[in-house]
Amino acid sequence: MSYLNFDNVLSFFNPMENYKKKFTKIYDQHIDKIYRFIFLKVGSAETAEDLTAQVFTRGWKKFKSGEKIKNESAYLFQIARTQLANFYRQEAKYKIVSVSAIDIEDSAHTPEEEQKVKGEIKEMQDLLGELKEQYQDILILRYIDDYSISDIALMLNKSEGAVRVMLHRALGDLRKKIKKEY
Repeated sequence: MSYLNFDNVLSFFNPMENYKKKFTKIYDQHIDKIYRFIFLKVGSAETAEDLTAQVFTRGWKKFKSGEKIKNESAYLFQIARTQLANFYRQEAKYKIVSVSAIDIEDSAHTPEEEQKVKGEIKEMQDLLGELKEQYQDILILRYIDDYSISDIALMLNKSEGAVRVMLHRALGDLRKKIKKEY
């Protein structure tokens, strides 16, 4: 015998509650990876936050419509790539200045440590920025967001074999750029 609890009664009378709960779970699972993916592309925390919010807003609209989404992760990354493309089109019209470019003193780390970390991150972003767009995406998804080859294949709408080849080529190009740089 099962007992009715408030959540079951609420979801029966308000099916939107179920959608909200399910989407909240999806949001919690993907927010960090989507944000990181976008941040590495735009280099600005504020812009990355805005674009990430737009990704989840568009995802929510489709999700609450009841339309079936086969792979939430792949769908959200497709939205993120679309939002990035739209952002770059707009950025060509306007120059965006990031507040993160302004140095704010943080007593938790020494200035030398902060500069070293910032320098390393900047170098990696610059090297990634020199790669083809698809190579950037695949390296970020695989090595920073830790997605499997099969997940990446779904996200990019490619076969697993094609993803492996792209990953191999991306790493090769990145190695060449690192050797040339150092």
